[in-house]
Amino acid sequence: MNIELEHDLAHLDQILEDVKNRSLDFLTHLNDLPTYASDQRTEPEVLEKDGLGTPKSLEKFQEKYQKLMVASPGPRYWGFVTGGATPASIAGDWLTAVFDQNTQGTKGAGDVSAIVEKQTIRLLCQLLNLPEAFNGGFVTGATMSNFSGLAVGRQWAGKKLGIDVSREGMSSEIVVMAATPHSSVIKSLSMLGFGSNNLLKINVLPAREAMDIADLEAKLVLHKGKSVIVNCSAGTVNTVDFDDIAAIAALKKQYDFWLHIDAAFGGFAACSPANSHLLSGWEQADSITIDCHKWMNVPYDSAVILVRKQHDRLQVETFQNTNAPYLGDPSENFSYLNFLPENSRRFRALPAWFGLVAYGKSGYQWIVENSIARAKELGEYIVESAFFELAAPVRLNVVCFRLLSTDRTMEFLDKMNKSGKVFMTPTTLDGKTCIRAAFVNYRTSIVDIAIAKKEMEAAYHFVVNR
Repeated sequence: MNIELEHDLAHLDQILEDVKNRSLDFLTHLNDLPTYASDQRTEPEVLEKDGLGTPKSLEKFQEKYQKLMVASPGPRYWGFVTGGATPASIAGDWLTAVFDQNTQGTKGAGDVSAIVEKQTIRLLCQLLNLPEAFNGGFVTGATMSNFSGLAVGRQWAGKKLGIDVSREGMSSEIVVMAATPHSSVIKSLSMLGFGSNNLLKINVLPAREAMDIADLEAKLVLHKGKSVIVNCSAGTVNTVDFDDIAAIAALKKQYDFWLHIDAAFGGFAACSPANSHLLSGWEQADSITIDCHKWMNVPYDSAVILVRKQHDRLQVETFQNTNAPYLGDPSENFSYLNFLPENSRRFRALPAWFGLVAYGKSGYQWIVENSIARAKELGEYIVESAFFELAAPVRLNVVCFRLLSTDRTMEFLDKMNKSGKVFMTPTTLDGKTCIRAAFVNYRTSIVDIAIAKKEMEAAYHFVVNR
């Protein structure tokens, strides 16, 4: 055995103890760590003939790269829609690496960790008040979840035209409709052969990002006779606007289309009794995207795609390993190899299982409602501020705003982010540059709102007084 590898194996307990201590140091000081890496300089690496061993590699990482690790799991990283990681999910993620399962089948010889994944999907559906009408599995993120749901929808649409798309290729007779799709949906259309430009846009309601149902029906009538996939938003990234899912589901009965709901983070509104009505009717979807490394607060990378069980055959036709006979009959031996894109799969379900079991329904209700409360606090500050204005109402957990009396929004954002105290991201709404603050981290408290206000005002004064 290689001498460094042999030494590491003999001292594994000491290595893990060191990793634990370094991890605790990061997590203990997370609230005070910078959200911006001010020193991003690095030197090119050279791979040596002989390795350093793990202890010295840990030291080297600490010296060279620790400075690049920003507090993205911390309470004031409000850019994109970035969740934290709960203690339970960290425990599950650590064990995921230790167990190192290639999660595929639920029975037979070899790895059967998919049993746990199936149970985790069951618990997640219970958390989100969804019926047992869905099968589900873990993928890397919302992009692959949207990809998977739309891929099965593509197969359904092809069959409606008498085409087996998975074997024969795409047809131009398939139409995809959406009002305010996330960029990952557009990317998925590109990867699936629809073409990212071939999305039929539905009008939105005035001053909203939500779909105009009358326009949707008009376009469904116009495209009668074609196979249609409707992509529905359950929480847009700019303003957390929800399409009227119940109304869309009602149209589905009349016009027979595939309904895919992108509920990457908005789906967790189901955890809050005061907000669950936003998802009314989503149980009638054909496929649903849920992103766990957002509001569920599990480590990257983790998302779920839910597909109605009645579409099992279509799902297998889409993803089956047709040239691997050793995998068995997919109709008799369930394996995620035949239901999702990846052949090699990390045991992603375990961090989510730990979180669900550790905190239950009440725990996730608190996480969701705490985030909403913090967003409303920041929104109220902006409404009363002499420096900022809301670009849209605070509907749930995202605050979209801009500077009140200047167009120097990007200068302001750059200055504020480089302070390292709070991090937000830019966006465009109604053709104007705006700033988004997304609240999905369980650590965020009223103290963090106060820190953010101070940093926002300091950055504002710096920019306007230059």
